[in-house]
Amino acid sequence: MERWLALARGISRFNERVGWLVCWGTFFMVLVGAYNAFARYLTRYTDWTLTSNALLELQWYLFSLVFLLGAAYTLYHNGHVRVDVFYSRLSPRGKAWVNLLGTLFFLIPFSVTMLWVSLPAVWNSWAIGEMSPDPGGLPRYPVKTLVPVAFLLIILQGVADAIRAYAFLRGYLSVYLEEKPPEAV
Repeated sequence: MERWLALARGISRFNERVGWLVCWGTFFMVLVGAYNAFARYLTRYTDWTLTSNALLELQWYLFSLVFLLGAAYTLYHNGHVRVDVFYSRLSPRGKAWVNLLGTLFFLIPFSVTMLWVSLPAVWNSWAIGEMSPDPGGLPRYPVKTLVPVAFLLIILQGVADAIRAYAFLRGYLSVYLEEKPPEAV
């Protein structure tokens, strides 16, 4: 079981690093958005054109990066919204069962389906070198690639969470869903 827990720790550390990169993506998204807003208003009062479709699309692409690649990080930190009617009242063992079964029967199958469905569109986008229809826009294939990458990261984090839930239920972990920094998983 220790090898499986080591795998779970490795996956979680990887998603933690991706989350750190997403934080920087958020920072750059805010900078680009602020610049776009400032440039748009400055353009109204001058004859200068300081913004472009590429910068507007870059802001959209950075938002996509943050949203898609941040999903596995959020899953690791138990930050996704859930319908919490009974879950909060469950014991740690009950929570482990709900998380294990939910991961195995809902999260992983849905993510595999989304990975499977998104890959043909991504391959097609790369094959034709899909570009934005807007003049001066950016290529579309890199941002479309984020969709299957995001679901792959979610699948990996789901596997790590399922390993931890199983290990807790079998008595290999004494704490479940408490403070869980990557080194203590």
